[in-house]
Formats: sequence, C-alpha cells, structure tokens
Amino acid sequence: MSNPDGQIHFANDQGLFSICIDRPAKLNGFTPKMMTELAAAYTAFEADPAARVAVVHAEGKHFTAGLDLPKMAKHLGERNGLFPPGSIDPFGLRAPIRTKPAVFAVKGICYTLGIELMLAADVVIAAEDCRFAQLEVKRGIMATGGATIRMVERAGYGNAMRYLLTGDEFDAAAALRFGFVQEVVPTGRELDRAREIAQRVAAQAPLANAATIASARKALHQGPDAAVADFEDVQMRLRATEDFQEGVRSFVDKRPAAFKGR
Repeated sequence: MSNPDGQIHFANDQGLFSICIDRPAKLNGFTPKMMTELAAAYTAFEADPAARVAVVHAEGKHFTAGLDLPKMAKHLGERNGLFPPGSIDPFGLRAPIRTKPAVFAVKGICYTLGIELMLAADVVIAAEDCRFAQLEVKRGIMATGGATIRMVERAGYGNAMRYLLTGDEFDAAAALRFGFVQEVVPTGRELDRAREIAQRVAAQAPLANAATIASARKALHQGPDAAVADFEDVQMRLRATEDFQEGVRSFVDKRPAAFKGR
C-alpha cells in the first residue's frame, strides 16, 4: 500500500542507479518524508562503488508539482533541516555534494523544486508535454533550491527573471532554448532516452567522469582560471590509473574499453 506522504525508491541496476519519486496521487508533491528519503537515495548512490550514473524519474504522468506546501511550510528556511548530517544535498548547494553523474527524465508538470533538482543534475531529458514553472513568488516566498542561481547561469538574467518574477509557466521548447534541458523527446520516451544517455555515460571511465564534473563546477563557481590551474595535477592523477591504461589498450585494440573505476 502506498504511503500517503509518498516515498522515494532507489536501486542499482547494473551500474545505473534508479531514483524514483513516488506519490502520483498528489502529482508527486514533495513532503518532508520524501525530501529526507531523496537525500538518502543520493547518499546511497554516492556510496555505492558499483553505481556509476543516477537516473532520476517519477511515477505517474507528472514529474512533480513541487512542494506540498501545507506539509512543508514549517520547514521553509531551514538549513539542512530535512537532510541528515553527512547526507548528499540533492540540490547541490551545500557539502557534501554528489560527485557522480546524474541524468533526469522529466514529464508533465515539473514545478518549483522539480526545476531546481534537474538544474543540479548533469543531463536532463524532457517529454514534449513537460510544463515548467517557478511559482514561489505566487506563494509569498522565493526559490531557495538554486533556481535564482542556475536559471540565470543558463538562460541569462533577463530570461530567468521573466519567469522567476512572474511564476509564469513555460514549455519544453523554451526549456530547451534556455539550456535547462538537453533533449526533448516524444512523451513516454523520456525515461528510455535518459537511460540510453546514462548507459553511454556509465560506459566511460568513472574517475574521468568525476574529474570532468569537478572541473566544470570549479569553472562555474570560481572562474575558468581556477579550473585551468588544476588541469595538470588532475591529468597526472588520471594518467596513473588502471582506467587510463585500459583506455590506451582499447584504442590500440580498436575495441570498447572496459573501465573499472581504478
């Protein structure tokens, strides 16, 4: 029997770590229980050495309508109140932060924290029917899951404010134009496509993937010069791995590499 406050399911399937939002009767609106469980799922993904890529998706026709505001109201403004100490922040705003790749599949309604969660991911696949809105100003609050930062980074100040300050809805085509999502696919195809992309990512060297994510983040947060300053040390470290040797052998042998994450 489904829990009325929803649940987050997670499991590792041959390297793809599925994280599923499950409260479709309430449009997958997030409760405190779901927030805590989402952090637990991200933490389990980070800790599992066999898990290479997370695939985040949802049950039902919609990704999420956002917060279940009556249930979440008393937690607004809390810092890490719903995330146990040491757990991974799904929004990527406070340490510890996920180091492995994450791919999202979004569909139907994707409001408020749904946008903020996907903007904290690495690749997002959206269904054609996806509808987005950052509604906080309509409820007398502001977005604090990263939208005020990442929407501006991706879309530019004016484009971001057009929607942050009105709470207006925008469609999948606009999300693609703004760089919020990377592909738009026919409705019903989004999860399959997300898994296809995740499998492609999982086939690459895990240590190199993690280094690539870290470098890109450093460039965003500290500027290009800070990222460039790390290039030589990071490349020397990667060159000392078994995966680099396997990469060279696979090039010589003209075959796909079999990376071990070592």
